[in-house]
Amino acid sequence: MAYPIVLAVHNVVRWVVLLLGVWAVWRSISGLLGNKAWSESDRKVGVFFASAIDTQLLIGLILYIFLSPFTRQAISDFGAAMGNPGLRFFALEHAFFMLLAVVFAHLGTMLPKRAVESKTKFQRSALWLGLAVVVVLLGMPWARPLFPGL
Repeated sequence: MAYPIVLAVHNVVRWVVLLLGVWAVWRSISGLLGNKAWSESDRKVGVFFASAIDTQLLIGLILYIFLSPFTRQAISDFGAAMGNPGLRFFALEHAFFMLLAVVFAHLGTMLPKRAVESKTKFQRSALWLGLAVVVVLLGMPWARPLFPGL
């Protein structure tokens, strides 16, 4: 009973993550190209993105560890799961891409703090947050509807 609800929440939050990520990258690139001064608002947009992706990771881990029938099936016969593209995607590829995206998102919020010049802050933010968004796009299950089962 909990699986469809948690999965539906996970599916909705993915769009929040994607929108916040695109917004953060857009602000970084526009700040860099516009020779703007780094502001608290620029920092906060990255933090919102990182917070959203952390929330998504937590929901995903709950699904992966406790609720997903895909994970249970894949773990019961990992060799066979690697031969099944659908199972392999959720058991391995999706998890790998999203963990990588979380790391990149956090680098995109941490590394600008260490820079002195606004240009360097925007460069670091654009690079790492941009990589996070690209990895999210690569690992997102595009065939899955917004609300599975509806």
